[in-house]
Amino acid sequence: MYAWPASEVPALPGKGRDLRIHDTSTNGRVTLEPGPVARIYVCGITPYDATHMGHAATYNAFDLVQRVWLDTKRQVHYVQNVTDVDDPLLERARRDGEDWVGLAERETALFREDMTALRMLPPQHYIGAVEAIPGIVPLVERLRDAGAAYELDGDVYFSVEADRHFGEVSRLDAETMRLLSAERGGDPDRPGKKNPLDPILWLAARPGEPSWDGGSLGRGRPGWHIECVAIALDHLGMGFDVQGGGSDLAFPHHEMGASHAQALTGEHPFAQAYVHAGMVALDGEKMSKSKGNLVFVSTLRREGVDPAAIRLALLAHHYRSDWEWTDQVLQDAVERLGRWRAAVSRPDGPSAEALLDEIRTALADDLDAPAALTAVDRWAALQETTGGTDEGAPGVVSRAVDALLGVAL
Repeated sequence: MYAWPASEVPALPGKGRDLRIHDTSTNGRVTLEPGPVARIYVCGITPYDATHMGHAATYNAFDLVQRVWLDTKRQVHYVQNVTDVDDPLLERARRDGEDWVGLAERETALFREDMTALRMLPPQHYIGAVEAIPGIVPLVERLRDAGAAYELDGDVYFSVEADRHFGEVSRLDAETMRLLSAERGGDPDRPGKKNPLDPILWLAARPGEPSWDGGSLGRGRPGWHIECVAIALDHLGMGFDVQGGGSDLAFPHHEMGASHAQALTGEHPFAQAYVHAGMVALDGEKMSKSKGNLVFVSTLRREGVDPAAIRLALLAHHYRSDWEWTDQVLQDAVERLGRWRAAVSRPDGPSAEALLDEIRTALADDLDAPAALTAVDRWAALQETTGGTDEGAPGVVSRAVDALLGVAL
């Protein structure tokens, strides 16, 4: 599966700082010190109802991670999946009387268009669950043969007790885990399971649903968590730098994925840091497909909203915060974009050296994009009121905002 074209990242003078970021598994900040190639896996969409503002906020956060790393003169190896077969996708296709393959392809294509418009840097590997099945089946067989998985009426479940580190990603108590499992695709009340929290690895073929050859597992399709594990291990290996996604993925998805990988390899940890973006609300409720309260990037683009303004609206909120999308949020971003573009359109201006340092410092401090925006606001205000004589300053500011914040002025 192909991703989307990469926008050019301008070169900046000097070098950025190592990123200090909040790690869910320790509930504290850690300084990431990757090698020459930083490795990141970000969980992708289930392709229906793409791309809503919650998606955009999440991928914006991890785009910033990439940009900070690139500014430290590292290369970035970024992997993202597409869950192009799963219960929610099949349910939506049935509801709308649509072929599930066509639905997945259409929404994935729309997602690519939105990511391109928002100048999100693409992954080097963009892998669909369906194309990953040949690599998933052997992993499930290995877990079963090692006693870390078991069969139940033809389905195969992972035993969470097979990983002594289970629970260390989300740090939740058992009852909270059980409640969230029921809310987020699990089946804790199914009779016959060894532990209510055990997640499915391989779902045996059901009438009217797609299925694939699973070798000794029989025909079926993969569970949600093992999909990402297979892709990450194949392209990044164990101990990669960041596992990323929305905060609703900490449990069960990232918790279970870590345990799958650790049980398979005997190594720990699956990822050095687990980083999660906050949720975006509309009208007081979390923006979600199930509620139908979605604001789409593609709708705003069709209405003539500049994608750079959409991106500024996202950047105005700290990536870990939960926030609400409103018309005012967008209007503020449109006005900010206008001020910035006016400021860099002049032939000279105040020195940009201190501003570049402020942006780098803010982003290295747990991706504090709002602080970076405030710093640019101050420079733009100074440009408007007093101006300056540095002929190179507007160009430096324009390149810095593009390279570090992904906003083209």
